[in-house]
Amino acid sequence: MKLFTYQPPKIPWLDIRYQDRDIVILNKPSGLLSNPGRAENTYDCAINRLLAHAPDAILVHRLDCATSGIMVFALNKKAESNIKTQFQNRMTEKFYIAEVMGQVGQDEGIIELAMMADKDNPPLQKIDADGKPAKTYFEVIERRATTSLVKLKPITGRTHQLRLHMKALGHTIIGDDFYGDEATIAASPRLNLHAQSLSFTHPYNQQRLTFTSQHPF
Repeated sequence: MKLFTYQPPKIPWLDIRYQDRDIVILNKPSGLLSNPGRAENTYDCAINRLLAHAPDAILVHRLDCATSGIMVFALNKKAESNIKTQFQNRMTEKFYIAEVMGQVGQDEGIIELAMMADKDNPPLQKIDADGKPAKTYFEVIERRATTSLVKLKPITGRTHQLRLHMKALGHTIIGDDFYGDEATIAASPRLNLHAQSLSFTHPYNQQRLTFTSQHPF
């Protein structure tokens, strides 16, 4: 794992894909935190950029700093409560696209491996039978010369779940500077993991909405 230096991208500064009176949909770039950490230099993050545009914005879920893609923010407390409940009750639908090392042999499958925090190496996680249940569906979209493009649906939402489950399958996500070897890290300047689609029910009009953002790799 290489030393992490936080240098969030400036372009695009704020890629808003949709906004109404209740929600904002943001396409978050890789390298930008969802919310600030303890250090002062982490103030620049998705929620604080959005607050400058929409002062009532509320964070309701997160993406890893290195992961790009679709996020939903609430613009009032009622919408916040409603959307958080949908996430907690697995009423939302989301999938990610990842580019992984090697050619994945199986066309599709389910990975069920429990996970827990690696207390000796924070903020890393680890596969452990005594950990919390974790389940991921995967499907191969494209097999390239030395890599594979896969669609990932996390059934559970553990920290670093997709990264660890793909590594356990023998196909680490390209650019993963937490769990990858030197060749994996050198293969891309970013983590090739993108939240491409998010579906949920609108908190006010109860319409089912789907927002997408095409992966950049």
